[in-house]
Amino acid sequence: MRRKMVAGNWKMNGNLSENKQLLNSVVASLDGLQGVEFLVCVPYLYLPSVQDVLQNTNIAWGAQNVSQYEKGPYTGEISASMLNDFECRYVIVGHSERRALFGEDSHTVAEKYQAAQRAGITPILCVGESLEQREAGTTEQVIEDQLAAVIKLAGIESLVNAIIAYEPVWAIGTGRSASPEQAQDIHSFIREGIEKRNVNIANDLTILYGGSVKASNASELFDMPDIDGGLIGGASLVAIDFVGICRALHQ
Repeated sequence: MRRKMVAGNWKMNGNLSENKQLLNSVVASLDGLQGVEFLVCVPYLYLPSVQDVLQNTNIAWGAQNVSQYEKGPYTGEISASMLNDFECRYVIVGHSERRALFGEDSHTVAEKYQAAQRAGITPILCVGESLEQREAGTTEQVIEDQLAAVIKLAGIESLVNAIIAYEPVWAIGTGRSASPEQAQDIHSFIREGIEKRNVNIANDLTILYGGSVKASNASELFDMPDIDGGLIGGASLVAIDFVGICRALHQ
C-alpha cells in the first residue's frame, strides 16, 4: 500500500534552541493527524536532541546522509549502525547536493542505499535532472540511469523497503517548482519503469516530490495521482509553512 509522507530536510541549518522551538510548534500542530507519515531529516549533531523531542509523537526522524562503510578508517563518516543508536528510521541518499557538490556518483549512492537497508533503515532515494539535462531532453534517461544503478546493486525487491524522491535539480532552492503536470509526468515515468520490472512493487511504491514545495502549491502537487507527498527543504524550517504542507497532504 502506498504511504503518504511529508519529509522535511533541514540541510545544514538550525541550532539547539531554534530546533526545539520549531519542533514543539510542529508537534503541537500535527498531533492527532492520521493517515500521513511525518518526518524530519536533521544534521547528525542534532539527532539526540531531536529524538528527545519527537519520542512518542507522530513525527519520525532521520538523517541526511550515511556512509557506505560499516566501520573503519573513514574519518568524519557516520555509519548506518551509528544512526540506529538514535533510532533513525530513515536516511536520505543521493540528494542532488551530495551528487553535485560532493561528487557522489550513482554507484556510491547505491552503496549507501544498500548500507542503510542492511541496518534496517529506510532509504529515501533522490533522483532528478539538472536544467541542462531537461533542456537537452535527457530527463528520463538520467533518472533511469540513477534508478538502474540501485536496482543493479540491491535488486528490484529492495524497493519494497525504500522511498523514492523526485527532485528536479533546477527547482531546488530556486523558488521555481515543476508544474503539477511536469512533476506528475516524471512520477508516472518512474512508476511505469518499476512496473516493467515488478507490478506489485510499483503499485506500492511511495514517490515524493521535492523542489520548492510551499504551502501555496502543495495541494495542487499532491492532487496528482502518482505524487505521494513531498521532500521539503526550506519550508521545513518554518513551522507554519511545514505544517501547511503536511495538512495539504492530509486533506
